[in-house]
Amino acid sequence: MNPTTISSSRLNPDLPKWQPATWEEYLAYCDAEHFEGGRAFYHQGYLWIDMGNEGIDHARVNNLFAMLFFLWFSQRGQIWDDLGGCVLEKPQQQGAAPDRLVYIGAGSPQWQAGERRRINLDIWRVPDLVGEVSDTTLATDLDEKKQLYAALKIPEYWAIDIQGNRVIAFCLQENGKYEQVNYSLALEGLPIALLSQTLERLTQETNGTAAQWFAQQIANL
Repeated sequence: MNPTTISSSRLNPDLPKWQPATWEEYLAYCDAEHFEGGRAFYHQGYLWIDMGNEGIDHARVNNLFAMLFFLWFSQRGQIWDDLGGCVLEKPQQQGAAPDRLVYIGAGSPQWQAGERRRINLDIWRVPDLVGEVSDTTLATDLDEKKQLYAALKIPEYWAIDIQGNRVIAFCLQENGKYEQVNYSLALEGLPIALLSQTLERLTQETNGTAAQWFAQQIANL
């Protein structure tokens, strides 16, 4: 198998998006010039390639959550770093590029000249929270990607379901598996239901006005 084969199979609706691949093939695909702007996920010898451009709904929701993080952490005076879209790798094992990738407190990754432009988890700590904006990818976001993030030991994972107007949040347990939760641990005290309510407002509002409504709600928490 080679990157061209993967690219061609992506266009065939009869084939699954997760394709058998080696770590070296994953790296070769990520480094290919034609891959600029794409996202790759690698887990247990399988590679998923996402070359789709952001649609209106995905872009609106993705940027909404960037605003929500800003509002939450600013109100509480916390240090945070949102590196959404950056590649996250455990060399030879897993690779991912989450829509949202949040570090809370000190110790977020810093790029050094000569290094790959990715977060190497052999060097840096794992993020406190990752999230996937699910428009057409909810099934894999709740299955293979959830398994991938659990294997990376990400403490908290959100699947943001656009079509269902809901956020499904999971926290990592001692047994290494995710359990669905009603309150965020990373954003301590935040009800997940409030995120879903904010998301639902996009059916009638812009992401800017929905974020303003969210700011009013968290002021009372």
